[in-house]
Amino acid sequence: MSQPREIAPGVTYLITRRVLRRHLLLRPDATINQLLVYALAVSARRYGIEVHALCAMSTHLHLVVTDVQGVLPRFLQFFHRLVALGTKVLRKWEGPVWDHEATSVVKLLTQAAVVEKIAYVLANPVAAGLVLHAREWPGVKVDVGELGRGALNATRPSAYLDPENPQWLDEATLPLVLPPLIAQENADSFRHQVADELARMEAQAHAEVHRRGFGFLGAERASDVSPYERATSYEDLRERNPTFAVGREQGDAWRTAAAAVRAFRASYRAALERWRAGVRSAVFPVGTWWMRIFHGAPVNDVVLAV
Repeated sequence: MSQPREIAPGVTYLITRRVLRRHLLLRPDATINQLLVYALAVSARRYGIEVHALCAMSTHLHLVVTDVQGVLPRFLQFFHRLVALGTKVLRKWEGPVWDHEATSVVKLLTQAAVVEKIAYVLANPVAAGLVLHAREWPGVKVDVGELGRGALNATRPSAYLDPENPQWLDEATLPLVLPPLIAQENADSFRHQVADELARMEAQAHAEVHRRGFGFLGAERASDVSPYERATSYEDLRERNPTFAVGREQGDAWRTAAAAVRAFRASYRAALERWRAGVRSAVFPVGTWWMRIFHGAPVNDVVLAV
C-alpha cells in the first residue's frame, strides 16, 4: 500500500517525472520544446500553479512549483497527459510515454531546500555529462537570471491540440515567479545563492566526469541522438522516494518535518480504518486529498500538533 500524500495549499514542490524505460523521447528539439512550454503554461494557468524553475532532460522532467490552491494532483494529471499525448504524435510513438513509477513529489520546506533543489534542477544536464555548463543545455530550462522575473512563451503546437477548441490559446505565456519563501526584496540575494550552489554542483560534475575519464557530449550531439534510443549510463535504483527536503545542515527542521509526516500518516490510517469499518463520520487530517475528493470524507480543519 502506498503512503498517503498530504496536499495543502501554498506548498512548494520539486516534481520529477521519468520517461518509460529511459527512452530519449524528450530529446530537445524545437517541437518538443514548444510542446513542453505550451503544455506547462496552459496547465499552470488552469490550476493556479506558480512555476519557479524547470529543466526538461531527454529522459525525465524536473519542475519546482508552488501549488497555490492545493490541487496538485489535478495539475499533474492534466499536464502529464498533455505532454504524453503530444509526444506520442510528434514521435509517432505507440504505448505509454511515462514510466510506471509514481511521480516524485518532494515538499521544499525551507529556503535552503528551495535554493539547493532549484540549483539541482538547473545542474541536471551537467551532472549527466551532456554539457559543460547548465546554460548550454538546448532543452527547455530556466537560467539563474530568469528566476522570479523571466517568462517562457510558446505558440500552440499543431500536434494533438485542436485549434478550434477555445481552451487552446494561440499563444501561452509561462511567468517565472519567486517561491513564496523568498521575499521580493531578497530576490537578488536568492539568485546569487542559487548561482553559487549551481557553480558548486557544476564543479562537482566536472570533477566526476574527469575522474571517469569521460568528456561532455555537447549540446549539438545531445540534440542529434535518436529519441527512440535509451539512456545507457548507470543509474542507481530508486529505492527511496523522499517526501520532503529541508536542505543541508537543517537538523531541527528535518526532525520537525519528519514528526509532522508521521503524525499525518498515523491520523490518516486511523481514520481510514474506521471508514473501512463503516464509520462514515471518521474525520481525516488536514491535507487529505483522495478520500476527500473521491469519497466525500470529512476532513479536520485543524492542523495536527507535533
